[in-house]
Amino acid sequence: MKDDRQNPLPDAERDIRLAEGVPRTPQTLSPSYQLAFHDLDFLKHDALRPVRLQLELLKPEMILAEQKVQSTIVMFGGARIPSPERRDMARSPAMAELSHYYDEAREFARLMTAESLKSGGTENVIATGGGPGVMEAGNLGAHDAGGKSIGFNIVLPHEQAPNPYVTPELSFNFHYFAVRKMHFLMRARAITIFPGGFGTLDELFETLTLIQTKRMKPVPILLFGCEFWENIINWDALKDAGTIAPEDLDLFRYVETAAEAVAIIEDYEAKS
Repeated sequence: MKDDRQNPLPDAERDIRLAEGVPRTPQTLSPSYQLAFHDLDFLKHDALRPVRLQLELLKPEMILAEQKVQSTIVMFGGARIPSPERRDMARSPAMAELSHYYDEAREFARLMTAESLKSGGTENVIATGGGPGVMEAGNLGAHDAGGKSIGFNIVLPHEQAPNPYVTPELSFNFHYFAVRKMHFLMRARAITIFPGGFGTLDELFETLTLIQTKRMKPVPILLFGCEFWENIINWDALKDAGTIAPEDLDLFRYVETAAEAVAIIEDYEAKS
């Protein structure tokens, strides 16, 4: 990221080159002599965690601004959901039955991206976690439409290599889950939740909590697959126990198809 502003003081790159060009002596080879911002061992120190949090928030923010991304449509969902043509490789018969949501996610992203491109492609950009499954389907759908899409990846010991359909200049990698979730929501115009596991549930409930507590403006929250969600979450039991208010159940809606989800989002934006 180049800063084109004129500045009478030397820039960081210049001083890095100058520091590396000095004679190699016991003093210049000492870790203490390294420029602090160019010393990776220093930056990895526990005491520097607040700085790393700031950097992880700031880097994607600056790149998204450079790429003129104004708003996003977020797609959460399971990394293990296969495409229909690979349903035979699913880890269980139940997972194989969920494979049609891969196609719905792909079609939803294609439709939303095609609409976004009509006005320049900077609004309602598809954003996923960058991995396989539903995430791959979302990035693939945007690619099908000829548009860009975001991948907010995170370092994990398994599953989370970026899928090949994420736009390379919008492919991000995170260490901190919390900062990653902030970026998911900071520009979100709508949140779609496809069937998934712990990660998907975490993202769903965090979003619902932020809106319920008025820490986030309401946006459409669309849960794909009524049967799946009602089978794993007893919403009415929460309401009957009084742990949520009856009106909290209005924070989300069920949808089954990509076209249905697109229509709800377009109607919501038209009324906003």
